[in-house]
This record gives sequence, C-alpha cells and structure tokens, in this order.
Amino acid sequence: VQLQASGGGRVQPGGSLRLSCAASGFTFEDYAMSWFRQAPGKEREGVACIHTNAGSTDYADSVKGRFTITRDNAKNTVYLQMNSLKSEDTAIYYCNVQTYWGQGTEVTVSS
Repeated sequence: VQLQASGGGRVQPGGSLRLSCAASGFTFEDYAMSWFRQAPGKEREGVACIHTNAGSTDYADSVKGRFTITRDNAKNTVYLQMNSLKSEDTAIYYCNVQTYWGQGTEVTVSS
C-alpha cells in the first residue's frame, strides 16, 4: 500500500488549499479513506473520512462547514478541500487507510 499526499503549502488566514492523496496497492473503491492532522506539540487527530457507501462523510467539529472530503475512484485519489483556513489548521496532514499512512503534507496558515 502506498499513499502519496500533496498540495500542502503556506496560505494566509481565510485562504484555501486542496490536498490530494494518490493511493495504490489495494482496491481503492472498497475502503474508507481518511485525513488526519498533527499540529506541533499535539497528538494526531482525525479531520475527515469518506466511506464507500454512497460516499458518506464525517468531519471533526473543528472543520465542519469549511473542509470537504471527496474521492475519485477512477483515479484512486482522495481530496481534502480546505476553505476559510485558520491559524489553528496549521499541521502536517496525513492520508490514511486502515493501518496505512502517507508521508504527510505540511499546511501552514499564517499572515
């Protein structure tokens, strides 16, 4: 299993970023996919999850209404659209499936 996350960067508060995670080594459409994040000095936390059943989604309360997780099963890719970013969204974002983790992509929200 390989998970390759990309799309991180530095953005001002209120800005937007879209993260991508390209997956391989498993039957992508059969598994729920998740995004986690870990801020400096804090534990890793779940951000969003997209299930296989009609693509239903779950979000952490802190990102509801601002972040959107989607998946493209034809491209074996999961996305995280992040809008109205806040300084507290600064973290390394990780893609996850089952017990597998991507390498992370860093997001910095700062003026």
